[in-house]
Amino acid sequence: MKIATIIVRTLMGLLFVFAASVVLLHLVPQPELTGAAKTFNEGLESVGYFLPLLKVTELVCGLAFVLGRYVPLATVVIAPVIVNIFCFHAFVDRSGLPVAIFLVLANAFVAYRHRESYRGLLRAK
Repeated sequence: MKIATIIVRTLMGLLFVFAASVVLLHLVPQPELTGAAKTFNEGLESVGYFLPLLKVTELVCGLAFVLGRYVPLATVVIAPVIVNIFCFHAFVDRSGLPVAIFLVLANAFVAYRHRESYRGLLRAK
């Protein structure tokens, strides 16, 4: 099970590192969006700070997953991003839904494997 965790964690990390690098470094021209996806993306871009913050967060968490450092923290920090990715692809643009489902399942699996690290967070006082 340890090898499966390393494989899933690394694949998820590489996906985030690649996706963030492509946007931050402008490696590939962005495809033309239409409809609700265009409106959503224009909203993120219009704020100015949010899209770079999102991509830097993805890059840092992706590196944490690939390197195997601070993995429990990375699962917590990236969780809201993954929820948004899933909801976007479930309700706006279904083309990326398989990848979004993989991210949800992968993050849940990695978080479950590190469940001991969350004891302090989940303890009620």
